[in-house]
Amino acid sequence: MMPMEEKEDLESDEEIPFSASATRKKVHPFDSEINIASHVDMSKSWILKRIQMGPLRSIYIVLIKAKINMLLPFGPLAILLHYLTGKHGLVFLLSMLGITPLAERLGYVTEQLAFYTGPTVGGLLNATFGNATEMIISIYALKSGMIRVVQQSLLGSILSNMLLVLGCAFFSGGIANHQKVQVFNKAAALVNSGLLLMAVMGIMFPAVLHFTRTEVHFGKSEMALSRFSSCIMLIAYGSYLFFQLKSQPNLYSPVDELQGGVNDPEDSDDEEVPEITQWETIGWLAILTLWISILSGYLVDAIQGASDSLNMPVAFISVILLPIVGNAAEHASAIMFAMKDKLDITIGVAIGSSTQISMFVIPFCVVVGWCMGQPMDLNFQLFETATLFISVLVVAFMLQDGTSNYFKGFMLILCYLIVAASFFVHVDLEKDNN
Repeated sequence: MMPMEEKEDLESDEEIPFSASATRKKVHPFDSEINIASHVDMSKSWILKRIQMGPLRSIYIVLIKAKINMLLPFGPLAILLHYLTGKHGLVFLLSMLGITPLAERLGYVTEQLAFYTGPTVGGLLNATFGNATEMIISIYALKSGMIRVVQQSLLGSILSNMLLVLGCAFFSGGIANHQKVQVFNKAAALVNSGLLLMAVMGIMFPAVLHFTRTEVHFGKSEMALSRFSSCIMLIAYGSYLFFQLKSQPNLYSPVDELQGGVNDPEDSDDEEVPEITQWETIGWLAILTLWISILSGYLVDAIQGASDSLNMPVAFISVILLPIVGNAAEHASAIMFAMKDKLDITIGVAIGSSTQISMFVIPFCVVVGWCMGQPMDLNFQLFETATLFISVLVVAFMLQDGTSNYFKGFMLILCYLIVAASFFVHVDLEKDNN
């Protein structure tokens, strides 16, 4: 028998090769390369993530990435020409081109903010900031005493959103998703249609009162009725917001959620993520709104001169051209969501924007004009009021079944072309009579 100490030494010597091999196995060159590579990949992904969410990335995404941003230099160029030359037509066209990408970018930033606020509040924000351009232009025109420009531009915004924006969205969505019938929340669409009809009622009565000459005090009764109706419409819109956001939020849920449908795995994989942070979106909203307000002042100042130099009626400019520029945000986002088969957001953007202009922006301008001492009223003249009434009826019939296809969109686009031609002819007849 061996001594106990020697036996322990032999056992320890026998264990040394095993432990050494184990150690060598842990520090194998191949394993070390894997560990180093994984650390490098992690550090690279962290750096890329920091770059992607940094301020330079935000500037690139908002001001450079989109192709429409090629029109941004036209804004400063319009301001420069305003002071160097007296060519109002050129200043007006360049201002329109400069505001168009700003309005579209404003809609994009609002969509990014919607990722952090939810779909219902996001749709409301999209409609609100989408209408910021029209609201700023209207306030500048109202300050200059251009009452008819304010009325016609706001009327044109409603018609453009209901007929052109919604029509292009239905048409594009129907072509992109021609294999199936696109559906949306019919209950929410009918509520918006009811609000639009209420706005038509508020706008129609002062016009009818004026043209039938049945006022108690000519001119004064019409103004008093307009201001009273505007306050009622503002209360109705505030109640609508409470109903939409607090009282009955489930009514405005997407139709898939109401039916309890489960999204496809492919849809979940393609789920979008925000490209800029929440505070960056808020900062960009402030910057873009300020720049739009600056350009809007030069745009409004050049309207009359542009009408004379381009031999184009002011009414046609106000009803057709200005709303197309102001609705660039709604136009782009509504088409994009329709092609992605998200028609509830499309309806919220297009019809929700029309509802907001008719029930909030127009009454708000009447109240602001009241405070400014400007005679802004709801008498939009008989022809404009009749056009709005027929357009609301057409859109209400299109939305009543809760489905969409490219043919409905095509019909809405054709209706808008008829409206545009009618305004051009209507203005020409008035010009001839004068």
